[in-house]
Amino acid sequence: MREAVIIKSFPNGIALYLNGEMPFEDLLAEIGYKFSDARNFFGTVTMALSIEGRAVTDMEEIRILETIRDNSDINIACIVEKDETVNKNYVKALERTERELAQKPEGQFFRGDLKDREVLETENSIIMLGDVYPGSSIVSAKNIIILGGLYGKAHAGGNGCEGAYIAAFEMAPERIRIGDFKYKPGTKQARWGIRPKVRPKIAYVKNDRIIIEALTKDLLNCF
Repeated sequence: MREAVIIKSFPNGIALYLNGEMPFEDLLAEIGYKFSDARNFFGTVTMALSIEGRAVTDMEEIRILETIRDNSDINIACIVEKDETVNKNYVKALERTERELAQKPEGQFFRGDLKDREVLETENSIIMLGDVYPGSSIVSAKNIIILGGLYGKAHAGGNGCEGAYIAAFEMAPERIRIGDFKYKPGTKQARWGIRPKVRPKIAYVKNDRIIIEALTKDLLNCF
């Protein structure tokens, strides 16, 4: 019988390979053991999670996430399809911003969530490792990359930065502003929080309006 649970890494995330025949409760116990045993190895990080090897229900996904959180210090930002092209594109965007910040000492990283109407504001490009909860806001004079979910408000390009953008693992904002251009969803957003099978997206200005699209190589080449 093949191993019940196998953990492998991919850029910016973890792939969890699950035995398709083992009873789910036994599988959960094995997941707990695996992540507890690797707790020191992973440390405190924010990552995406891909579930492979068997189909799971939304409730089973929630229980898997709870088991990982109870047995490790990993913050799972979202569950994604293990699409290597998408992941490489997202990492490429992140690496570019990291280089940009490294060249400019005023660049900023932030680890944690924004909640309870909190506001994070900076004059620089920023990489955030966490979620922007509904009612909260992140504001940057330049670019914003969120390694998590954008469920609240975001404003990039506040100083008139041409070509500013906002990228997030999950893009479900209450409102977005880039420079002087505004975007507000026309319909009520789905329940915020971790949802299955999301893809990184990027928001940018085109033809005097904000466009939100899946992150692709072609789009990245525009920035």
